[in-house]
Amino acid sequence: MAVTMVRLAGDQINPYLDDLARLRIEVFRSFPYLYDGDMAYERNYLDTYARSPDSLFVLALDGETVVGAATGIPMDHETDDFKGPFIEQGFEPEKIFYFGESVLLPEYRGQGIGVAFFDHREGHAREQGRFSHCCFCAVERPADHPLRPAGYEPLDAFWHNRGYRKVPELSTTYRWKDIDQPDETDKPMTFWLKRID
Repeated sequence: MAVTMVRLAGDQINPYLDDLARLRIEVFRSFPYLYDGDMAYERNYLDTYARSPDSLFVLALDGETVVGAATGIPMDHETDDFKGPFIEQGFEPEKIFYFGESVLLPEYRGQGIGVAFFDHREGHAREQGRFSHCCFCAVERPADHPLRPAGYEPLDAFWHNRGYRKVPELSTTYRWKDIDQPDETDKPMTFWLKRID
């Protein structure tokens, strides 16, 4: 499958926002996120990125169809609650570039697109000239979670190979509704960090 990678910044993403929202909902339904999402929430979430002139969207396109995407935003453009764990640990949010997500349809995996997503976002952060670190966060699910698929392998090894390290002191919680639950619940999230300067 021939995939084209496109880099966009800020409000350049506006024509693709609904496509990206649908893709996030579809991919994040799978373990470990189990996210029962809706378009209204997604549009509000993505608007934060679209309003930031220094944000980055990397789209993977098969023809005109968005089959994958990765996002990034300066952490100082995020909410105070989001920045809190970093401030508490002595980091300066204005020097950190945060990776929002990497989502890719299953049939397009294993072709190097995930690696390209990291390369593009790290490259963008370096081009800005003001970031010392890149980071992202991942949900923590128990090993005996009832919806954990047989043979599931977390992406920890992939992230380690990219130079990221899990920092247990940098943790937070996000709320969303799981596909098997009636209401939103808090999910523990841990940040992974890489120095890029």
